[in-house]
Amino acid sequence: MRTYVITGGTDGMGKGLALRLLGRGDRVIAVASGASKGRLLLAEAERIGGADRAVFVPADLSTLAGMRAVLGEIATVTDSVDGVVFGAQRFRPRREETEDGFEFTFALAYLSRYVLGHGLVPALERAGAPVIVNIAGPGGLPGAVHWDDLQLREGYKGIRAAMQSSRCNDLLGVDFPRRHPGARTRYVLYNPGFVRTSMADPLPRHQRILTKALARVFAQPVEKAILPVLRLLDRPPAEPVTAFMRGKPLPLEGEDFDPGRARRLDEVTSRLLSAGGTGAAPTVAGPFG
Repeated sequence: MRTYVITGGTDGMGKGLALRLLGRGDRVIAVASGASKGRLLLAEAERIGGADRAVFVPADLSTLAGMRAVLGEIATVTDSVDGVVFGAQRFRPRREETEDGFEFTFALAYLSRYVLGHGLVPALERAGAPVIVNIAGPGGLPGAVHWDDLQLREGYKGIRAAMQSSRCNDLLGVDFPRRHPGARTRYVLYNPGFVRTSMADPLPRHQRILTKALARVFAQPVEKAILPVLRLLDRPPAEPVTAFMRGKPLPLEGEDFDPGRARRLDEVTSRLLSAGGTGAAPTVAGPFG
């Protein structure tokens, strides 16, 4: 029996993956903020005979306290993790700040993946073929890291924040082998393309209606979109870090995957976390060290 951690594991692709893994006999630790969706996931797990292998961890992954709490909760459930899937994200059309003073999308879609990914390495390294699959946007819509204004205090737009988090995740993956030399854990950046999920729900009404109409015609159903991710979990790539767009490998070229920029972002992120009260990022691994 393998153990998988899935953030955003009660909705969309995260839920689809969770139920498929539970259905084949694996254990799933689903992390999400919504208690009602968590209860629904556990009920569905019971229906397919996976109640004893399903764990729901309620958490606000936009906060540093929430990130630390998740690491602690996972440590109480298992000391070994075969795979981590990062799927938690939530579109914000208007700028919001977390209790730690971070822009919401930056915190949820990037910082939580930084903290949990590095923090879970000791547990991953105890598994046979460990892998992290970061569901973001490599090879997709263009975006930029706004080095002088990472919190987007000026000129905020929801799509601008979302694209910055994708570029940050590209660099996070690229820097992972440097941060963990000799680790067996493989890091996969994965862009599923357009998928029918609830991502459009926070949009203004007219944009929400249009997006959902387009999704009915052009988007993949969750059941199809998760298949390449399942294959990556079962057979991680040989390379330390890889990127895919709907199952097609992407070259790790250009500034989106530049090692120098990746190291710069790691250093900036570590300072931000230190200022936020967590200390340097590696200390977050406490429960598994």
